[in-house]
Amino acid sequence: MSTFDVRIGINPLSWMNDDLPSLGGETPLSVALTEGKKIGYDGFELGNKFPREPDALKKLLGDYDLALVSGWYSGRLAERSAEDEIAAVGPHLELLAKNGATVMVYGEVADSIQGSPRPLYQRPRFFSEDRWTEYAKRLNTFAEYTLSKGVRVAYHHHMGAYVETPADVDKLMSLTNDSVGLLFDAGHITFAGGDPLVVLDKHIGRVCHVHCKDVRPDIVKLARNRNWSFLDSVINGAFTVPGDGAVDFPSIIARLKRHGYSGWLVVEAEQDPVIATSYAYAEKGYKTLRALVDQSLQEAA
Repeated sequence: MSTFDVRIGINPLSWMNDDLPSLGGETPLSVALTEGKKIGYDGFELGNKFPREPDALKKLLGDYDLALVSGWYSGRLAERSAEDEIAAVGPHLELLAKNGATVMVYGEVADSIQGSPRPLYQRPRFFSEDRWTEYAKRLNTFAEYTLSKGVRVAYHHHMGAYVETPADVDKLMSLTNDSVGLLFDAGHITFAGGDPLVVLDKHIGRVCHVHCKDVRPDIVKLARNRNWSFLDSVINGAFTVPGDGAVDFPSIIARLKRHGYSGWLVVEAEQDPVIATSYAYAEKGYKTLRALVDQSLQEAA
């Protein structure tokens, strides 16, 4: 029988936003950690207010009895060599490894428009086989290096970046080796026009990290029709927590269980905390996932 060993964590985006610091910028990190722990989360992903020195981070998380889930890394392999990327990742890789994280969220930010006021259709693309092949080669080399340090690359397909659509994910997975893990983000793949269950079934063997993000389809439709930027989409409420949108999380959790996924389920929903109250939404996301995971474990017993 396949094992289903999962822990539920959260990204501090529910309280404060890295791409748009004005969202929750005034909220102290201690509020997020206190509330997250009270709700029941086992750990946090990193955000811009966390200490970047390994021992300081370990002490902070220890004070709240929280684990380090992972941390976003802004990669630029689309424009620089694997060797340059390996040199750049050093401090971040050490921070993760020394604090027990076994995956690194890799986001390709070269030419990305996720933080700029440009419409999503202007995102970058690899237009030739040679570009795709070279990129995959660099990513393999980089991922093999981080894995040698005990941390696997969890590649984040992301709106506004080179790898956004299900076809992009298919292409990247076909050209890279197993050292490159896939971060499956239910919200981003739905926004990109994909069926999350189809993508999950196709690439479950490579999925090493899961972001549980829900979407509001009406807002996504507006975002496409009105040529909004990624940040405009966020501010207007394209994303929300599990249980508050249209993504079929019961089926996603069932699929992950069937395939024996082991790792983190991370609630991550970029919203304006003034509109989407941080505690209430973080709690809704947790309770939704907790109930689904507990139900699946009872069925297995």
